[in-house]
Amino acid sequence: MHIQRILATTAALACLAPLSACKGGTDAAPPAAPASAAPEGPLAEAQRYVRQYGSCEDLSAAPDDPRLPADDLTKAGQWSVTERGICSDKPERGEIVLSVPSDMKEFQTRYKQYVMDKIAGGDGAYGLNSRVLVGKGFVAAPTRTKTALALVRSELRVLTCNPTAPVPKGYKREKALVEGCVLSDFVGSTDGSGSPNLETPQDPAAGGAGEKPGQPAHGSLGLPRAGSIAELKKLVGSSVDCTHFSTDPATVAIESIDYAPVVTGDPLGWGVTGRGLCGEPAGAQRAHDLNWLDTVGDMKKMQTRAKATQQADLKDDGKLRRTASLLLVGENIAVETNDPDVRFGLYQQQFLYLNCVPGFSAPAGYRLEKSQVEGCVLTNYEPDHPVR
Repeated sequence: MHIQRILATTAALACLAPLSACKGGTDAAPPAAPASAAPEGPLAEAQRYVRQYGSCEDLSAAPDDPRLPADDLTKAGQWSVTERGICSDKPERGEIVLSVPSDMKEFQTRYKQYVMDKIAGGDGAYGLNSRVLVGKGFVAAPTRTKTALALVRSELRVLTCNPTAPVPKGYKREKALVEGCVLSDFVGSTDGSGSPNLETPQDPAAGGAGEKPGQPAHGSLGLPRAGSIAELKKLVGSSVDCTHFSTDPATVAIESIDYAPVVTGDPLGWGVTGRGLCGEPAGAQRAHDLNWLDTVGDMKKMQTRAKATQQADLKDDGKLRRTASLLLVGENIAVETNDPDVRFGLYQQQFLYLNCVPGFSAPAGYRLEKSQVEGCVLTNYEPDHPVR
């Protein structure tokens, strides 16, 4: 009887194994419902890679997984993504979305367009703190900053397509597969929990006490330059329509009811050494698309005169006239324009706007540098027209 009880117990235990191991046995309990199988193939390979640098547990490819973020960028079948899954980063209480694109250039192209559409819709800061990390054959999108910091220790790189996003010195900066985007190991953040920025900017108005991304403690993060008006015209060709162009002094001096230049009177008194006009000054129709190009021999003189003009315009109601051009400067060049679309293109080319509005400040993520005249700053942030 003792032996029979041992055999019966052994048989019962054996029936806890897969069903194929238990044939017959009327007293055996029915097997538990099988758990959903974890993804295999490229998704599993991506998980294995990520787990070398952080936590990536409970991988699932279910499209309705409740862990998927509400603002998830893409789904399988979009942006050339053939497989997509999500795993949990338990130590950081976050998640990591894993995507496997069949064409990485197509994925990056679609991501750039997504960013530009967001910016065009009014969210000028979208993508500054990107969490899209590109690897070899897969993309990881962690929801936590600390997770992104852990993952960039690998060969994963942050894909950034917002044209104002900085990559400070000391960090890797690589070309993306799409023009206008970069890959780096710099993890941006709005709360300071991301990668340390040794070029942490200082708000000029705060005497070095306030920190703003984009303003170095000394010098500049870089401004464009040109050796001549012809070179400047070529430089800004992608932003300024110079189909109709003139350097004739009488033509360049033209103003219209819709377009008011910054530089007036004798250009030499502004430190200007060369000057040209892009656009149609007048004719059968009203003047349109007027933008002025300047080469500058004395940038401090130009900025001093521009400050006085700007502050005189602000006296009435604290606002600049809509027809007034803004002065965007480089190292030894400048463009005067009242067209926000033109300025957007110039900001991408690292031109900065001379802003002399008292009390002005720029949100994190925008450039803010010292100008050559007290009481003004150089910036790519316009409250009425955030960089798109």
